[in-house]
Amino acid sequence: MSKIILTCAVTGSIHTPSMSPYLPFRAEDIADQAVAAAKAGAAILHLHARDPETGHPSARAAHYMAFLPEIARRSDAIINLTTGGSAVMSLDERLEGPLAAEPEMCSLNMGTMNFALYPMTARITDWCFEWERPFLEGSDDLVFKNTPRDIEAVLRRMGEERGARFEFECYDTGHLTMLRHFMDRGLVRAPVFLQFVFSVLGGMEALPENLTHMKRLADRYFGEDYLFSVLAAGRHQMPMAAMAAGMGGHVRVGLEDSLMIARGQLARSNAEQVAKVRGIVEALGREVASPAEARAMLGLKGADHVRF
Repeated sequence: MSKIILTCAVTGSIHTPSMSPYLPFRAEDIADQAVAAAKAGAAILHLHARDPETGHPSARAAHYMAFLPEIARRSDAIINLTTGGSAVMSLDERLEGPLAAEPEMCSLNMGTMNFALYPMTARITDWCFEWERPFLEGSDDLVFKNTPRDIEAVLRRMGEERGARFEFECYDTGHLTMLRHFMDRGLVRAPVFLQFVFSVLGGMEALPENLTHMKRLADRYFGEDYLFSVLAAGRHQMPMAAMAAGMGGHVRVGLEDSLMIARGQLARSNAEQVAKVRGIVEALGREVASPAEARAMLGLKGADHVRF
């Protein structure tokens, strides 16, 4: 099997500060945790921004630039910026930071979907900030909008115009057919990097048969012109990562996807999760890819072509 690419999703836009004291939202904490995750073995750092005063999800260029140069100075990891931002943002709002930074990689959700977070409110009794509870409770009437027009705009603005490659986030089988559609139109070139996403309420359940089905469909649609990675939210994070590694895939962990390191135990850092999954995949005989090796595998433009 090829070397395995470990991605770490450092903070995201789903979990809120009241859920864990270890979730980074200040610029210096995002930078420190990202660098530590890279040192633990993450070749790719998947990054969101936060308002440093409240922890609210943000895509403002100023919030990104408060930590991106520091991460780049202290690490050679691949910087992968979300174009999803948060489901409550418009497309232009979501792209403000990525357009300014021109990173090597961006994530791209391959469809519009329900993105339900409201069950999380039952686990919290003390709230750090006033925005958190309404933000979560309101997701029972929330649609993450990413239409074909939106997807094309991201592919052109971040890909064609700024040279970014993509982590194509696929929450369901139809997202693979949408990606094939854009490949047929010439807006996506091989190799594609698929991220199969499980356990988001509105997407696929974290079942082994769902992973094997997604892999079969990817083989059909993309032949040998793709790499796949797996992320599973919450308690399914490590079991699904192990399965993906055994199938020859790549894996993503991080506090965006799960706040835990074991049942009933909060992870104290992103690096702790990276170290744990590294131990799992190495025990399966996989060798972890360096950032340079991951760049070659994914055909990236290189860190000297970004704007931070």
